Amino acid sequence: MPTLVRRLRGSFARTPLVAAVLAAVGAAPVAAQAARDTVHLPAMVVTATGLASPRGEVANAVTVLTGEDLARRGIVRVADALREVPGVSVVQSGSPGAVTSLFMRGGESDYVRVLIDGVPANEPGGAIDLANLSTADVDRIEIVRGPVSALFGSDAVAGVIQIFTRRGAGRPAGSVAALGGGAGSSLSGDVRGGSPSGVWSYSAGASRLEEAGAFALNNRYLGWSAAGSLRATPDAATDIALNVRHTDGVYHYPTDYTGNPTDSNQYTTGRLTAASLAMGRALTRGAEVRLLLGATAGTDLAVNPPDSAADVSAYWSRTDYARRDADVRANFRPAPHTVVTIGAAGDHERFWSSSDSLTRVRNDGAFYAQVLAPAGPRISLTAGARVEDNDRFGGYATERAGLVARLGPATSLRLSAGTAFKEPTFLELYGGGFAVGNPHLEPERSRSAEVGIERALAGGRARASATLFTQRFASIIEYTFTPGPDSTNYRNLAAATARGVELEAHARAWRGGDLSVEWTWLHTAARDSGVDGATYAPGQPLLRRPAHSGSVALDTRLGGRASAGVRVLGVGSRQDLDFDPVTFAPERVALPAYVRVDLSGAVALRRASGGAPGLDLVARVQNAFDRRYEEVLHFPARGRTVWLGVRSGWE
Repeated sequence: MPTLVRRLRGSFARTPLVAAVLAAVGAAPVAAQAARDTVHLPAMVVTATGLASPRGEVANAVTVLTGEDLARRGIVRVADALREVPGVSVVQSGSPGAVTSLFMRGGESDYVRVLIDGVPANEPGGAIDLANLSTADVDRIEIVRGPVSALFGSDAVAGVIQIFTRRGAGRPAGSVAALGGGAGSSLSGDVRGGSPSGVWSYSAGASRLEEAGAFALNNRYLGWSAAGSLRATPDAATDIALNVRHTDGVYHYPTDYTGNPTDSNQYTTGRLTAASLAMGRALTRGAEVRLLLGATAGTDLAVNPPDSAADVSAYWSRTDYARRDADVRANFRPAPHTVVTIGAAGDHERFWSSSDSLTRVRNDGAFYAQVLAPAGPRISLTAGARVEDNDRFGGYATERAGLVARLGPATSLRLSAGTAFKEPTFLELYGGGFAVGNPHLEPERSRSAEVGIERALAGGRARASATLFTQRFASIIEYTFTPGPDSTNYRNLAAATARGVELEAHARAWRGGDLSVEWTWLHTAARDSGVDGATYAPGQPLLRRPAHSGSVALDTRLGGRASAGVRVLGVGSRQDLDFDPVTFAPERVALPAYVRVDLSGAVALRRASGGAPGLDLVARVQNAFDRRYEEVLHFPARGRTVWLGVRSGWE
């Protein structure tokens, strides 16, 4: 623990802003009344430890978004839900449906493991496109910031995001919603229920979304998704759950790499199917065993049909990937509030690309252990380690440790540190097209630490927190146009650092009103330039990571039948690359800061009663002030969009 404290102190001592935040939080008096959870955050979280753990005993920074809240606000994409999470930057390459990347705490876009009911949705090597992930039939989304490789293995370098499918229970219930406007249309529906005895339950949902883009020419998006869950508890000691989620999207885009609209028929298609079977059995009062089997299959297709018989720019490209995962663990409770987890995991990955029409496979096995235990009446400890055995790059070990100290009835302090890694992609290892792979690549690595403090205010009606973090990334894999002595285009070259502070405040501002404020300050810098000196310029910020970002959200009820919400998203300036159209040489440019305002509202025309469904009139305005901005250079975001429709629900 002294090493952790010294690491944190050394990383942040030179940051005046962070020092001021720590001083302000440390000077706050301890409230006399115990905190109560009145900001709609579930008391238990699963992703951070693999167990249903009280949120106040988790050493990592955690944010939980509920499906009910997302539906009320009209958020239909997971990517849009994540925009208001501190430490997270969502970058969309233009209009809805375009490639949508995620940067967490300054890490690379493939440094976050995305799980769907425990099953990884990432491509082998960590890449994930959030463009088609829908919130249909979502119960909640848990976002864990900080390294979690000791529990989840590769890709969990900067954090983990897990999407949980909704559970059914009791009498049949459901909802349908239909919205439309000048930009397109949206349809969604769900149904859920269960047996009177609670032995089994079901849930299913689907959605369809069609949207126009920023360009009038060839810039529409059509996506649909479906999800379902079946659960059974045949006896008091056994539980079984089957979950399936499918997403499918077709994005038409007219632009070349400079953003100029030049093509009337090119498009991309992305498909993802994830299925999981989870089973648990209590052996004794202090021991249980759990098994998770998962399967993921994805396809990415890019097509540019010929515009004429003389068109030589036509192309067709496709990649397929599949994962098969198994995880078995035993949880022991040798003492009150103490859990010892011992587990083993296996991952089989398969990748096929039309560039060489070859199927590549690799296998990974792992053993891991974790201990959650008290160290006194006010301190909770977490420690874990994992050993990987990959048949391509050999063995690798990661570890993490955390501490939560309750400083009073309303204040808690968190400390955590850990290491993480990310395996190379199949393209980086074996190449394809015009790229020569490097089978000798090593995993990318990181070391991270954080300290956070959280405090309940106003008798539990509000909560505020501050988290400081530092990360060091090493052996980052870079692509170079000029092959090295080994004739490969990929090498472990670059290194970088990231540190920052995340501030959050949630309050029940008045009866029927909720206020949320979050702000992130981020400092990133490349330490080793690697190849071109532009992507990783020593001392310069990492690309597409803003130094300042934040949001303010206010939701309120207007009388007994109406509600309204406003969200203000602010993103500071950040750097991107502009490529010379002749030499293709990269040059750093700055993207301007922007502020975007979204509005939402609903009026209850009829309340659900006596088995009769309710009926609401709903409205959404995205980018209400028609702000012009780019999240990626040369690819403008869509302007003001108005949606109107109805929503009906029954129970």
